[in-house]
Amino acid sequence: MPAPDLGFAFAPIQALHKDRTRQIHSLFPSAGRENERLADAFCLAHHALEGAETAARSGDTTTFAWYQSHPDANGAALAVPTAVGPRVVVSPDPSHMPRSSISDTAYYVLSPDTAVAPPHELDLVTAAYATAAQAGFGDLLAAHAVVACLLRHKNLGDTLVSWAITRLPETVYTDHVGDPTVLGRDLVHEAGHNWLNDALAAVKCDLGTTHTFYSPWRTERRPAFGFIHACWSFPLTMIYTARVLPGTRGEVHRFLTAYLDQQRGLLAGTVDDHARALDLITDPVLRQHLQTAHAEALEL
Repeated sequence: MPAPDLGFAFAPIQALHKDRTRQIHSLFPSAGRENERLADAFCLAHHALEGAETAARSGDTTTFAWYQSHPDANGAALAVPTAVGPRVVVSPDPSHMPRSSISDTAYYVLSPDTAVAPPHELDLVTAAYATAAQAGFGDLLAAHAVVACLLRHKNLGDTLVSWAITRLPETVYTDHVGDPTVLGRDLVHEAGHNWLNDALAAVKCDLGTTHTFYSPWRTERRPAFGFIHACWSFPLTMIYTARVLPGTRGEVHRFLTAYLDQQRGLLAGTVDDHARALDLITDPVLRQHLQTAHAEALEL
């Protein structure tokens, strides 16, 4: 029986997705109703916008025309079925991913050259989405992990790097170890960042840079934005891990058990600062979402 969902529905996010998708599609003469799923359309429209802008700046008229005729960056054609809906799964070469003023980290934009990930990686990601959905995170991944970019294959126990960027919402970049349960954890983590980015933008909550809080994950003081993000996404992965642990065995079980133990200690050090940081969240419903996840993780 699937675990209960944490309740990721937040009306302002849906309104944001609808409004921004409409704005982006107004720039593409061929935009119609290519994708009925609002979050998917929102994500893919940003890929098309980014690709078209880059092509225009470089004078690449052929690629610019392609995006004009593919306002979903061909995402609907690339998508594969999963437990949370059609997902675009790619495995770009990290060494060839660009860096620019749009992001401090490397990123990947769907393009005319995009091909789906090979079958074994599609199977891995499909299983990871299914595991996360069974653990109660289906709604989160359905709306905030539309494009999954698998990066480096690593060994269990190696440092896994994952990230998301605001310029390409609902896209997740992550290393993996070839295990769907571990990958599910990292999809949840980055989807959580995407959710919070959308939520803050939707309610127009500017956290500023004046207030800083000690982050045990970085062992340094961080602005409220980064601190609150960590105090949201790490608790989500803790809740996910606690829910999937009974179904794991062997090395994966030991790995995730150690991860959860580590996170318990780190999160415990944020109790007082998190309460103060939440005072900066101007929307009461959003504040309650963040407080609930933090409190549930503390009880694990």
